[in-house]
Amino acid sequence: MTQYISQTQHGRRAWQFGLAALAVYLIMTQITLPHLHEIAGLVPFDLRPMGYGPVQAHNLLESLGDEGRQYYLMRQLPLDLLYPSLLALCLGTAIRWGFGAAMPLRLLRLASLLPWAAALADYLENLGIASMILAWPTVPDLLVHATAAASVSKAVLTTAAVLLMVIALVAKGIHRLKRG
Repeated sequence: MTQYISQTQHGRRAWQFGLAALAVYLIMTQITLPHLHEIAGLVPFDLRPMGYGPVQAHNLLESLGDEGRQYYLMRQLPLDLLYPSLLALCLGTAIRWGFGAAMPLRLLRLASLLPWAAALADYLENLGIASMILAWPTVPDLLVHATAAASVSKAVLTTAAVLLMVIALVAKGIHRLKRG
């Protein structure tokens, strides 16, 4: 049996998931990722939306040293296991709330899957990063290329999902203005 979720509940849930995602995001962007950048003197994998090649990956992994690679595995990646799902829940719920009844249900369901595609790409990126760290110092080029492709896919899909959410929220605002 399917439970109906009201538009008000979608809005409330979008805010709740958004605040949780923001909390994790702030920890990563203000603590763990700057720490990794400080250790290595290079931008961490998570912050390379245009990807990277085997030489760049090797340089980063080498510059991180044992301490930095362990920090990546034990601090950054566990946080990045929470963030993609929280962001997808926020964006998907906001998309459903924003478009609401203004969009055919099938299209609405499809649109709310876009954030989950971004989350999947993020998880594939995380799996690749963990695999590269564990494979160090003999990281296969194919693994680097696959992980970099996941990084680029994550960036593109996340940007598209955020843009779709903005469009949905603007549509919601216009609908409210017209109503009253």
